[in-house]
Amino acid sequence: MEYEFPQPFAQQYDTLLKRMALRGLSPKTVALYSHGVRRAAGYFGFEMDNLSREQLTEYLSWLLAKWSWSTLKHDLYGLQFYYQHVLGKPWPGTGLVKPPKTSRLPNIVTVAQMRRIVASTRVLSYRMFFFTLYSMGLRLGEGLRLRVEDIDADRMQVHIRNAKGNRDRLVPLPVNTLNGLRRFWAVHRHPDLLFPSRRNGLKCVHKATSHMDEGGVQLALRRVVADIGLKKVLAHTAYATAMPRI
Repeated sequence: MEYEFPQPFAQQYDTLLKRMALRGLSPKTVALYSHGVRRAAGYFGFEMDNLSREQLTEYLSWLLAKWSWSTLKHDLYGLQFYYQHVLGKPWPGTGLVKPPKTSRLPNIVTVAQMRRIVASTRVLSYRMFFFTLYSMGLRLGEGLRLRVEDIDADRMQVHIRNAKGNRDRLVPLPVNTLNGLRRFWAVHRHPDLLFPSRRNGLKCVHKATSHMDEGGVQLALRRVVADIGLKKVLAHTAYATAMPRI
């Protein structure tokens, strides 16, 4: 998505995107950091090259009042990157923020719950996606980005690319998942993507240029969970890494 900004911020923002890419930040991190910089720029009228601690105090207090600590942290990291790697200036907010430490246990989906979720999901692509995510213990983005070439049926493993921390890893591939993915691929026959977007209709799914929409997957799961009466099950919830037949 392209944005229109006044100069000189427009040039600085373009430099920000290029330097985040050059430093190997993941697409998700780039999106979060750049969003935070855009938000701050709008707040300060696109003049934020010489912010004072007092200005940052007011802004960050406003930010925390409207959003969460998680949002504040991402915006803060984006602003720090902007100052250090775009403006080449010391960050004026050093020591200004100290988010509280939290320790939460993840919501673990049980095998019985997953059976109900899969059985109650009417759309084939979502049903196979939920099955795949659970059976291999994948994160939402990892599952969406799966490609045909990532499946190694000979070694019964899957190559997960650009996982958390920008690292690759190999995960075991259950037989049931392999068989399910083969049947699912035979339906859409996309040459590259395992979970292609259906945005242009089922007849064109084999020509899709992107994977399924993350928001659509999350919405589908929320609806299924609501229909069957489960609580606290989210698309980014922790999945078991091994699963018997469901």
